[in-house]
Amino acid sequence: MDKVVATAAEAVADIRHGATLAVGGFGLSGVPTALIEALHASGATGLGVVSNNCGAMDSGLAVLLSAGRIARVTGSYIGSNKEFSRQYLAGEIELELIPQGTLAERLRAGGAGIPAFYTPAGVGTLVADGGMPWRYDGDGGVAVSSPPKEVRVFGTEEYVLEEGIRTDFALVRAARGDRHGNLVFGKSSRNFNPLAAMAGRVTVAEVEELVEPGAIGPDEVHLPGVFVQRVVPLSPEQAAAKSVEKRTTRKAQS
Repeated sequence: MDKVVATAAEAVADIRHGATLAVGGFGLSGVPTALIEALHASGATGLGVVSNNCGAMDSGLAVLLSAGRIARVTGSYIGSNKEFSRQYLAGEIELELIPQGTLAERLRAGGAGIPAFYTPAGVGTLVADGGMPWRYDGDGGVAVSSPPKEVRVFGTEEYVLEEGIRTDFALVRAARGDRHGNLVFGKSSRNFNPLAAMAGRVTVAEVEELVEPGAIGPDEVHLPGVFVQRVVPLSPEQAAAKSVEKRTTRKAQS
């Protein structure tokens, strides 16, 4: 039952070329930076990533992206990541953009064993009708576009069929975790981390605070340990290293 692995490098050592990964995080909140850095050091490439966004400010998944290690992204947000935009428009990376809520539900469905579900989100757009550019050819043309999806009417409304997502691995970050893999997430880091963890066949969690079994009450658990195979405790320095994406201040009052 003790799922603790001593180092991040050991925890990601079996992630090979071409593996698919569900990666937690929301902006810069709850990003498994130690695991991503260890994966970068391992040299794994050709990765397929499922994540809300693909890193920012040269941190998180941006480390793998800038190194050319990511072949395909399934996500909902490019944001201000200029290198992500450049690679996509240059045809160097394939990108499946889907609505954020649909992405969350596809991850949850995959982890819950639900193969597909119907949603109204995307009906009447390229999401459902197909034709959304997945990969450009580098000359402004579209090399690969999304296929049309099944649309059905329930009652008086149309719904599009979306498939659940399962990945080879999942990398997540939690505020607290015990040796059995039970996890607690802090604030907005709870948005995608539990869902990404559910979708991975092998889930690796880096935890800012490692506690003994029983220290986390049953009602406090955000993700049960049944979804987690490996737990990596962070050092105090790693746990405290958190970036701010956009810092705003107000003028001092006289």
